[in-house]
Amino acid sequence: MSDNRLSFVCGEEDAGTRLDKFLNARLEDTSRSQIQKWIEDGLALVNGIPSRKNTSLNTEDVIEIEIPPQPEANYLEPENIPIRIVYEDEFLAVVDKPKGMVTHPGNGVRSGTLANALAYHFKQLSDIGGWDRPGIVHRLDRDTTGLLIVARDNVTHAALSKQLEEHQIRRTYEALCWRELSPANGLFDAPLGRHPTDPLRRAVRENGKSAITHYRVLDWFHFVSHLEVRLETGRTHQIRVHLSHAGYSIVGDALYGGRETMLARTQPLYHARAVGLLKLLSSQALHSARLVFTHPRTSETMEFRSPMPEEFRAAMEFLQPYKREMES
Repeated sequence: MSDNRLSFVCGEEDAGTRLDKFLNARLEDTSRSQIQKWIEDGLALVNGIPSRKNTSLNTEDVIEIEIPPQPEANYLEPENIPIRIVYEDEFLAVVDKPKGMVTHPGNGVRSGTLANALAYHFKQLSDIGGWDRPGIVHRLDRDTTGLLIVARDNVTHAALSKQLEEHQIRRTYEALCWRELSPANGLFDAPLGRHPTDPLRRAVRENGKSAITHYRVLDWFHFVSHLEVRLETGRTHQIRVHLSHAGYSIVGDALYGGRETMLARTQPLYHARAVGLLKLLSSQALHSARLVFTHPRTSETMEFRSPMPEEFRAAMEFLQPYKREMES
């Protein structure tokens, strides 16, 4: 198999899923429209046969996709994509990333990313992370919304990266997870590494990198919990993997069992309500709500908050009738 060809096996939890949706959940740095184009171009095979985007998968189907190589030119096209800039000065900026936007190019995708938008809106950005990641100090998954720090020069970028490495940047998220997470305050301390069979997923691995996630339950809703989550480390998919591994997958997270898999385990009394909740969420209910860090040039403590995005807010309104008292 070439380095550009990825292979997956459809598990029981994904049986009946459309081919494009299955691949979209795994190719997180790629838009669904791009995946559909690759499928139309014959680059996706199911059991060795080119298939349509709406092909329904069966358990044990083998799915392969060839990722077209990126052009050799190391150039990022600035694109006039609207983005919400929460704060900016001559050294850095804080932006609020929407759902569905890839942070930077990858997997053959070179346009429509936050990096393309940043290159347009800011004429000067750090290049310490490479030509395809201008100003990018840390990233968010495609369907995770909320706050990101952007560096406008390399000195600022290096200082912010050091703060990240030393756990001095406080990143707080809000999430909806399945079931009532108990105890109401705690942490997950489990090392993370690549999944043993799925190259684009992460998993708890004994020989993985240290990963620590703190959580606090804000509300219980009988079959769902509303959480505040704080990262101590920043591994790929960290919050999503830790919650999934513990049996509390994030609601709407198709890659880590947060849709049909957990829906099938929901008590019959709440099943219809859980179906209604999922209809409101196109992907994981995970939002980077608060950032606190020290400005590298002024030493000022900087704090920013992002309002709950529309899908998340609609889900919270839907859940209100099922709220129950927290245990003291």
